[in-house]
Amino acid sequence: MTAASLALPEPVAPMLACAGTPPSGAGWAFEFKWDGVRAIAAVAGDRWRLYSRNGNDITGGYPELLALTGVIGDRRALLDGEIVTLGAAGRPDFGLLQQRMHVRGPSPALLTRVPICYYVFDLLDVDGRSLLADSYQQRRDALTNLDLDRGSSLIRVPPHYPHADGGQLLEVARQHGLEGVVAKRLRSRYEPGRRSLSWIKTALFHTQEVLVGGWTAGQGHRAGTLGALLLGAYDEQGRLRYLGDVGTGFTELMLSDLMARLTALGQPGSPFDEPVPRDHARRAHWVRPELVGEVEYRAVTPDRRLRHTAWRGLRADKDPAEVTFR
Repeated sequence: MTAASLALPEPVAPMLACAGTPPSGAGWAFEFKWDGVRAIAAVAGDRWRLYSRNGNDITGGYPELLALTGVIGDRRALLDGEIVTLGAAGRPDFGLLQQRMHVRGPSPALLTRVPICYYVFDLLDVDGRSLLADSYQQRRDALTNLDLDRGSSLIRVPPHYPHADGGQLLEVARQHGLEGVVAKRLRSRYEPGRRSLSWIKTALFHTQEVLVGGWTAGQGHRAGTLGALLLGAYDEQGRLRYLGDVGTGFTELMLSDLMARLTALGQPGSPFDEPVPRDHARRAHWVRPELVGEVEYRAVTPDRRLRHTAWRGLRADKDPAEVTFR
């Protein structure tokens, strides 16, 4: 069989981590947490496809990852990793990556202005053999044997640290401005689409996926555009709860894009399943809760409202039905 005729591996939904403190004791490995977009890559010879967390084909948005075919060669592989943009300080910059996330045919100028790389941290299938039932350590060893770091600076295999001190690595992440750490049980199998206690993530700042349920008009230098977004998430009973608003963290490009999207989603009444505070509701323009975004916040009030929020961007890779308040 020639490289050109190899069948692509079937993609799977990525395994997800539970939030918690770094576990201690034997049997765990640690990785740094990368602030980017999760992506499953299927590669076979000179063919390749890239899939988002919710299974959408995002190959056209990241054409430079054609480099995967060069490092895989005449083999087949299904990879799990994170698409990352590095900022001026050499750290992942999610805000910069936002300029690429919703573009399906990036121009040469955009490719140059916002370069990306693909951090591969798991191998799920190789040469037609599924590794899902193999242990994390076995999959990591097989990933190392693929030698993906050769020949392209776009494809990287970040290190993992078996039997390390998770607290110390979290401090290293803090010192280098990274998002946090992920602990993975060495003996754990890969569980597609499942949030598993075999993977524990510890973030250095709080983020929350949110649904946009409305917006208020801007004032002053923001007149003519939005001032704040009204945010929500589903609770355990499937009710859309009001989480507060966010009015900072927007670029001019974000404001323009959001206004176009929000205008198309307008509806006459509130989508929330609980009352919205009067000072927000009386000025609100309500929308269907279909836009998924992400905010950073410092604290949660006793009535489950987010405080000191900042907008991080839209998340086209997330399903609105899965946005729950953790």
